[in-house]
Amino acid sequence: MTVLDTRALNRATLARQLLLEHADMPVLDAVAHLGGLQAQEPQEPFVGLWSRLRAFDPAALSDLLARRNVVRTHLMRRTVHLLTAEDVLAWRARHDAMLRQRVLGVYRQELAGVDLGELAAAGRAVMADGEPRSMTGLGRALADRWPEPGPRALGEMLVTVIPMVQLPPRGLWRTKAGVRNAMLSSWLGREIDPPSPDASDPVGQALVRRYLAAFGPATTSDLRAWSGLAGLPAAVAAIREELVAFRDERGRELLDLPDAPRPDPGTPAPVRFLPAFDNAILGYHDRSRIIDDADRGLSVAGARVVLVDGRVSATWTVEADTVVVTPLRRFTRADRTAVAEQGRALASFLSDNGSHRVRIAASPR
Repeated sequence: MTVLDTRALNRATLARQLLLEHADMPVLDAVAHLGGLQAQEPQEPFVGLWSRLRAFDPAALSDLLARRNVVRTHLMRRTVHLLTAEDVLAWRARHDAMLRQRVLGVYRQELAGVDLGELAAAGRAVMADGEPRSMTGLGRALADRWPEPGPRALGEMLVTVIPMVQLPPRGLWRTKAGVRNAMLSSWLGREIDPPSPDASDPVGQALVRRYLAAFGPATTSDLRAWSGLAGLPAAVAAIREELVAFRDERGRELLDLPDAPRPDPGTPAPVRFLPAFDNAILGYHDRSRIIDDADRGLSVAGARVVLVDGRVSATWTVEADTVVVTPLRRFTRADRTAVAEQGRALASFLSDNGSHRVRIAASPR
């Protein structure tokens, strides 16, 4: 079985994630290809798409949100993701049990004795007036009936047992707005697809294919880390004959789609600025293909990072319209030049051409 080293996996990831070269792809198609973008920080997906698409116009993503082609909702790993309407309708039921278990993992004691079916029915009755509500506002609306858990625990579970979306203007370009939830079925005018009536799990199989298209080659542990779903072994087994298999340097099996891109490991990788919580990093259990183990904590702490030669090599922030880069390792002169060039382009994007300033801190010794 062919062994793929870390650099080969890195280049494959960059290619699948549209980070090896800017893609000429409509924004909606990019969101679909990536299987959604993690989006608990509402402005971060704009940077993620700017880093991936040629001539990305942020107004295009805002328009997709306003037109309900793209929605913000809790899904993979029970984190807020930006997903196409078609994907969330198709995938939501498959994630339902995981979403509930993750809330119960936090509020099991508070929600003990609460019948989740009754809670969902009561929540739907409240939301039937069509008025969007905050999570705690929805919890308060039912606190008289279930006083013990408190509004926070009730609200967290209500936006889980009832498929919800976070409405614009939250998530629009350069817009600050609180979370207002509406029922997914009301917002999109269609109920979510029901669970499969048998054990064939076509949605699980589709998720495996879509994950490998955007993240492969990968292990089943990586698939679990991206989706948050434990119950995909049967789906993998059902489509295994469609897949090809490799080994990584530790001997673990990597699965992939046969015709997916696996570039030569020597392919040059351009500098790319990634937003907080980008799935190019979070979409794996073993993230060593793109980030050193010593820096792994950055990926869950919300640090924005810079890829140099395909690997996380710096963090970045914005101060007074200046992109400030802090290297994690020593930059060569060529590295600093490439980072500065891309940083100026990012400053221009974020400031609507009002600034091209970038400052790169000294490299660590």
